[in-house]
Amino acid sequence: MNIKSCLVKDYMAKTLVTFKPDTPVLDAVHALVKHRIAGAPVVDDEGNLIGMLSELDCLRVALQAGYHGTYGGPVSEYMTKGVKTVNMEMSIVDLAQVFIDGGFRRFPVTDNNRLVGQISRRDVLRALEVIAAG
Repeated sequence: MNIKSCLVKDYMAKTLVTFKPDTPVLDAVHALVKHRIAGAPVVDDEGNLIGMLSELDCLRVALQAGYHGTYGGPVSEYMTKGVKTVNMEMSIVDLAQVFIDGGFRRFPVTDNNRLVGQISRRDVLRALEVIAAG
């Protein structure tokens, strides 16, 4: 087996913390801290990806609290929309190029816009390690 035959679906994380658009953002902040993650996908009731909520998005909650004295609102008010995704059938080599070109640390993985996992730079390195070890 060589690395060109490795696919995203073989190395992606399949068990993810996700949020709904109406999740209170402070509950989402708590989940990010509890699970020690930097962000999570936002999905609708059918599992379609509609956005991502990152630590950076959540920092806006702190700013809003400091300036306006209000804490929170739904995740949909803070999430990033129009998120770049990768397909689960993409090759790991092609994904490595996307990471190099884009500067992101992780991507949601979709199949017909349905969220099926997440893949990170470290997952690509794990694939390389497995192939190199033979």
